[in-house]
Amino acid sequence: MIPFNKPFLVGKEIKYIEESVLSGKISGNGLFTKKCQTFFEEKFGFKKALLTTSCTDALEMTAMLMDIKPGDEVIVPSYTFVSSALAYVRQGAKIVFADSRTDHPGIDERSVEELITSKTKAIVVVHYAGVAVEMDIIMQIANKHSLLVVEDAAQSIDSYYNGRPLGSIGHFGVFSFHETKNIISGEGGLLTINDDRFIDRAEVIWEKGTNRSAFFKGEVNKYGWVDTGSSFLPSELIAAFLFAQLEQLKEIQDKRKLLWKTYYNGLIELENNNKLKLAVIPSGATNNAHMFYLVTKDLEQRDAIIKFLKNNNIHAVFHYLSLHKSSFHTKDLKDIQDLPNADLYTDCLVRLPMFYDLELDEVHEIINVINGFFK
Repeated sequence: MIPFNKPFLVGKEIKYIEESVLSGKISGNGLFTKKCQTFFEEKFGFKKALLTTSCTDALEMTAMLMDIKPGDEVIVPSYTFVSSALAYVRQGAKIVFADSRTDHPGIDERSVEELITSKTKAIVVVHYAGVAVEMDIIMQIANKHSLLVVEDAAQSIDSYYNGRPLGSIGHFGVFSFHETKNIISGEGGLLTINDDRFIDRAEVIWEKGTNRSAFFKGEVNKYGWVDTGSSFLPSELIAAFLFAQLEQLKEIQDKRKLLWKTYYNGLIELENNNKLKLAVIPSGATNNAHMFYLVTKDLEQRDAIIKFLKNNNIHAVFHYLSLHKSSFHTKDLKDIQDLPNADLYTDCLVRLPMFYDLELDEVHEIINVINGFFK
């Protein structure tokens, strides 16, 4: 069976974990945490980068930093992972779901403004598959209405919009290092803060509501409880594993892009013959090869392709279920929003195997099986 995903080692992960253990410092915010945060700040120009135990935690930090309260509204795409909405629901916000684009699962940027009310506090955009939302449009809308913007860049390391790194454009960005991502640490995440107003408070929230970071920088002579927060720091073991991967970022990205291009070249004829659709990379966006997906004609064709692949020892999967139709969101609603594009991707999107250790001959095998399905 060719798996859908497989965690991988590419560098000095085990060596750095051993170094961390032998150093006697394995709790959070040690040497490797600082190395990782410095890497992101220097390579991608984030004003502040803070490692977290997950991307979900990073999103929850943005909810605290934005002072989301009951009655506030937050605009979120429906076609995304639950964390994109859950972080704000936990603070009491009402989620207003936006539809996807017709040509891409990302948020329909031109539908956002009509969702804004006097209660809207923030816009959350998701760079699906590491492909950028049109951030110029989003930021213009946000600035016009004095809203904050969170870039959910969970899948988007080393991806860009008009030359700017994703996660550096909105007020906040969040990334994931879950084992299914380009760069992994098992679990793990990152919060980026691009607005100076939020940096100091972010460090307090990150450190369980204390000014501990300021204490260790010599800015105060003692630290105590000064704000809300939680235990968002990952251990040094996670940071050590992550740093080893970051050192090999270019190697990892080059391999994934080769796999992606091979998939695309091998399947483009099916799109040309109107059998299915392949991913679209909009103008101004780059492709970091986080995933390779197909969009089928309908639900029946999607299920048939997944079954056919499984029968040929290939594990492919469908992806998100539209959040606007989830049982949690709809339990007290009389009317459900009509978001046809989100529902289209819920029913028709298929993700193919994509991971660093995937071999080119395996990709060609998958291509041949998919072509065989249509023959």
